Amino acid sequence: MAHHVQPSGHALLVERLNRAPQGAPPSPLLTRILELLVDEREATLLSRLPIRPFTVRDAAQRWRLPEAEARARLDELASRAMLVDLFEEPERRYVLPPPMAGFFEFSLMRVRGDLDQKALAELLDQYLNVEEDFVRELFTVGETKLGRVFVSEPALSEANALHVLDFERASHVVRTATALGLGLCYCRHKQHHLGRVCAAPLEVCLTLNAAAASLIQHGHARAIDAAEALDLLASARARGLVQFGENVRGGVNFICNCCGCCCEALLAHRRFTLLQSIHTSPFLPAVAAACTGCGACAHACPVEAIGVGPERVAMVDLGRCLGCGVCVGACRSQAITLEARPTRVLTPADGVERAVLMALERGKLQHLIFDDPERWSHRALAAVLGALLRLPPARRALIQAQLHSRYVERALTGRRRT
Repeated sequence: MAHHVQPSGHALLVERLNRAPQGAPPSPLLTRILELLVDEREATLLSRLPIRPFTVRDAAQRWRLPEAEARARLDELASRAMLVDLFEEPERRYVLPPPMAGFFEFSLMRVRGDLDQKALAELLDQYLNVEEDFVRELFTVGETKLGRVFVSEPALSEANALHVLDFERASHVVRTATALGLGLCYCRHKQHHLGRVCAAPLEVCLTLNAAAASLIQHGHARAIDAAEALDLLASARARGLVQFGENVRGGVNFICNCCGCCCEALLAHRRFTLLQSIHTSPFLPAVAAACTGCGACAHACPVEAIGVGPERVAMVDLGRCLGCGVCVGACRSQAITLEARPTRVLTPADGVERAVLMALERGKLQHLIFDDPERWSHRALAAVLGALLRLPPARRALIQAQLHSRYVERALTGRRRT
């Protein structure tokens, strides 16, 4: 008789991570990363948590533990930034964040003595930049992306500034945040341990709103006010760094100040340019006749979207360009201006809408809707909806006509709000 082998806690956690819209392709490297971050028992507990935010009571029921013990375990995991605790009325809620932007970054947002950060950095570099499956899936699958670029506001003309929406301004996002935290740049901290960090500052990673409140409470970020955050944005722009933030209109949880040599998102954009790994700003640079061909813009561009042509005039690769405006600030002859792109990319209203869109595009919507795989009914319904979502469009339309269900119709069509 064959013996049934129970998967390890870390294997179960990998499975749980891949039910969420942002997954993490299984790999021995991923298992070793998770083994550094949580022990076997913790991994098993994390694997049983819902995808959506949950309460102590929810966790206690899934873990079959008394609520007091469940709360203690949740708070311990939150103290190490494996969970984010959300201070919502009438009771605190928790969420297991994705690996990115999530607990991968949180593990390196401060110097820690309870974790071998050098070993972690080496494993993360191998998993993200050698195997590439994780980065490719995170940044290139589906139309709805994890992050978007904020345009450099000083690079805008008065006319263009009138057409920039509030959520497209990093300054507005910072001024209206309910909490602001400052931590080490995950990407540069990782590169520091690998011996190839650049000269850009380390303490430049901004967290905002709910994420900031949790990270500040547990010491992973330092609380700052809006004035300090605005000064940081200005200083980063002066250094030619790109402001890259969460791809939502409201409730932005992070704004990174990125360089082209360390930032995972910008490196991914350079590797997978044709797949549009980042939502760009609504602007593109235009080069005027005053260009002297000095090459300062090409040197400053973080994604190598500008070069100097044979006639000693700057040339822009519009398909690669982020629309960040770094080149405008670098131009010595003021020959580069920003012009509006022909069409604007739609930005999800909030994290919930983005999660639904990403789940739909990646064939994981069933896991958001039926979020308890330990219950037979949820497993069965998730399997049915998953099978429907994998059908060709013509077959899906036939099923919709037979079911006459608004619920299934919305799930299958995935219509966006405009």
